[in-house]
Amino acid sequence: MSHWTLDAIKAVIGGTWLARPESPPGPVHGACVDSRACGPGQVFFALRGERADGHSFLPDAAAAGAALAVVTSPEALPEGWRARIGPMAVLHTPDSGAALLRLAAAHRRRLDSTRVIAVGGSNGKTTTVRLLSAVLGSTLRGSASIKSFNNAVGVPLTILGANRSHQYLVCEVGTNAPGEIAPLAQVIAPDLAVITSVGREHLEGLATLAGVAAEEASLLGGLVPGGLAVLPAGVEALAGPARKRLAQVAGATAVTFGFGEDADLRVTDCAHERREGGVCLRFRVNAREWYDVPLAGRHNALNATAALAVARRLGVAPDAAREGLRRVEPAELRMQVARVPVLGGRVEVFNDAYNANPESMLAALETFAELAGGSTRRVAILGDMLELGDAAPDLHREIGEAIAAGDRADLVVTVGPLAGFIAERLSRSWPAERIVPIEDPAHAPSAARLLRAGDAVLLKGSRRMALERVAAALAADAPTRPAGAKGPAPTPATPLP
Repeated sequence: MSHWTLDAIKAVIGGTWLARPESPPGPVHGACVDSRACGPGQVFFALRGERADGHSFLPDAAAAGAALAVVTSPEALPEGWRARIGPMAVLHTPDSGAALLRLAAAHRRRLDSTRVIAVGGSNGKTTTVRLLSAVLGSTLRGSASIKSFNNAVGVPLTILGANRSHQYLVCEVGTNAPGEIAPLAQVIAPDLAVITSVGREHLEGLATLAGVAAEEASLLGGLVPGGLAVLPAGVEALAGPARKRLAQVAGATAVTFGFGEDADLRVTDCAHERREGGVCLRFRVNAREWYDVPLAGRHNALNATAALAVARRLGVAPDAAREGLRRVEPAELRMQVARVPVLGGRVEVFNDAYNANPESMLAALETFAELAGGSTRRVAILGDMLELGDAAPDLHREIGEAIAAGDRADLVVTVGPLAGFIAERLSRSWPAERIVPIEDPAHAPSAARLLRAGDAVLLKGSRRMALERVAAALAADAPTRPAGAKGPAPTPATPLP
């Protein structure tokens, strides 16, 4: 965040001073909503969350060096707070969350020399942000969203963390209900907008695939005049909403990417290679240049191609972009491949446990089947796919149908009541000993008992399932026992204790 003065901030967000130091602090820069993450000179926005109220941590933010706190409820401030905040200023506004967005929008307008890229889509957003950072960072100075900062709090924090000297800024944008992306798109005002994919996500709020497509397409409404949309080719549900949004932006253009011949940037010759230190994805674009990306999953070739489209628009040389892709690392819990030693050998873990919807789970199973083919046994541990509304049972059965129809796993462990519909469908095609349902997600770590040397295991489920606990349990026990040594595998009627 470029430097602001207290008066300039107040002019943008309004409000009333509750505390104002006689001697103004130095330049104010950066923002935080967690007092533990605050740094000197930052603005602390006191937000009320499900688990904590930021107002309670005003003294902690002051101790961390925050120059200004923006609060909504003075009555919620801790007793004696005035004596505990030192030189920090305190500004009262009707809504500190709205104030955060207003300040971010004002800061975005200051970034007149920074090319701003927004990344939305049903799957692959965080990975695409990392790919963009690697490709653009090979030549340019800039910053990007950290972790999955993609909501009405994370997006403004990302913008306020940018410096006017930056040449690029990448903002991830997410949604789980209609109308969430459009206001964020206006705050971001992207020069380029990437939609990675459109799939059956958050149907509890977005209802249908058409609803998902319309919500994702609203990102394009924030494009600046002459902006560029980078879109997945061949997605019928997206085509109409995207055209409508782009027609509202003067001079906006679009480029598409995909595996099909209708894509402007077509991914060809895509294959995995096993290399020392891990897995590499090798592919070409338009049957010409070769690219190597140390990520698993053919879908990541599409994400990388979207990043290349942005790089080309920003003038990054092809060789620099190619080298940037070679250096990217997988985001945490996104198809991370690791080998866990156990007595008698090792277990290869494909940890894709960050989140799941039908398309991402099918993609994970396809990748797993391809890369784990040389293992003694392929074990898929699959958790509930949440927020799918009334369609959830059938969408889980669809996963079971795909597994039964293809050679994707030798043993399937389902975790959670919804994932039980995967087991239900499999039970019509597979013998009982190949299916292990665990209804209570709290018991998920006990699935590590089933694993033995030579196995490959896929972990995939929605975030609340936290299936990475299986990998942690396997690693914790690995030094002392052979995996799979704690008795016989449970039957489908006997969930693991």
